Amino acid sequence: MTLPVISATRAAEMIRAGEALLVDVREADERALAHVPGSAHLPLSRLEEAEFAVRAGTPVIFHCASGARTAQNAARLGARAGDGGAFIVEGGIAALRGAGLPLAEDRSAPLPLMRQVQIAAGSLVLAGVLLGALVAPVFYGLAGFVGAGLVFAGVSGFCGMANILGLMPWNRRVA
Repeated sequence: MTLPVISATRAAEMIRAGEALLVDVREADERALAHVPGSAHLPLSRLEEAEFAVRAGTPVIFHCASGARTAQNAARLGARAGDGGAFIVEGGIAALRGAGLPLAEDRSAPLPLMRQVQIAAGSLVLAGVLLGALVAPVFYGLAGFVGAGLVFAGVSGFCGMANILGLMPWNRRVA
């Protein structure tokens, strides 16, 4: 099942007129940075367990950061949308901003957790390679260990680094 893509301009018109419900499918850490006031929050990671009420006959417009996650999860989202129809916003939240919808932004919110993981893992790999080349070859093991951890996270869905970073003080208020 695929959901039809709707332009951000058309989505903004429908939302302003009260003709549709806007649903943000990003995770809480991403939503903390910026979101459309009044939009519902239904993170993809909790889609099956979340309660989701839609007024009968009301179309649902799903959005993420760019539109890619909503497109990849169209079948799951469409099943939750009810009988009013469902759409995906082309271009995600940046396009909604461009279409004139206001955003509530918190510039003090931490970076999304996956970006933190990418920064930490990349820094450790780079450090391991540089130290291996400049100090002692044993440091190449650090790069290999981080690489193995990333492979394990991709295969299993469990990311130890994300769990550790999620416990850091700057991330606690988002959870």
